[in-house]
Amino acid sequence: MSTEPRVYARVSRKFAASPERVFDAWLDARTAGTWMFAGESGEMVRAEIDPRVGGAFTFVDRRDGEEVEHTGEYLEIDRPRRLVFTFGIPQASPDFDRVSVEIVPVDGGCEVTVTHEMDPKWAEYTGRTEEGWTGMLEGLAAALGRGTAAEGL
Repeated sequence: MSTEPRVYARVSRKFAASPERVFDAWLDARTAGTWMFAGESGEMVRAEIDPRVGGAFTFVDRRDGEEVEHTGEYLEIDRPRRLVFTFGIPQASPDFDRVSVEIVPVDGGCEVTVTHEMDPKWAEYTGRTEEGWTGMLEGLAAALGRGTAAEGL
């Protein structure tokens, strides 16, 4: 790992849902499998989540006929305020990044801020990473709107 300062990609979005409902959508495999790491051109093949500190997640999606695995480990779970996990794509790099999800109550719902911390050697991917998280948050909003996220929380 480099000794240079870390690089941060950060995006925020407001949701018309409770912080608890939004938080739970990150840790429920059935729900998260509908929006997390599933691009518009991809198909989710597998979504596994062990929702505890030290637990792991694996999402595998198929893009253009190729399966891409996204993995990580939960470092912090503070429902419904904060979720921190490592994140990597093993077939692309042995590196793991750190992702923090902050959920703050606002009138009519909550605001989610995702901060993706990367090694400086990946700095050129900051914009692409922000686009990816923006798309995932849009997918989360759609999942919440379809009622696929944990109802009534």
